[in-house]
Amino acid sequence: MATSRPSPKGVNGDRDGNGRFVKGCKGGPGNPLGKRIAQLRTAIIEAVSEDDVRRIVQSLVRKAIEGDTHAAAILFERTVGKPLEIDVIERLEQLEAALGVPS
Repeated sequence: MATSRPSPKGVNGDRDGNGRFVKGCKGGPGNPLGKRIAQLRTAIIEAVSEDDVRRIVQSLVRKAIEGDTHAAAILFERTVGKPLEIDVIERLEQLEAALGVPS
């Protein structure tokens, strides 16, 4: 059984023996640009309609069909997710084989 090492109590004693923040511990400053980023995101969302998004996606689809590989990559990443690296897949297959997991 592994023994857990207590985390440091922090500069101001703001953590307990397990490294968790204690009640009443003041949080950090956060992201100083967070409020501005939220305002900009709101402005973008308000400026772009559902119809705009549909037209943009349709344009990407047309470009992908015409052979634009960058447009195709964007579409695939946004719909089916980023492809896994071959190395990761090979390592997973090796691990499964070592564990006797049926293919």
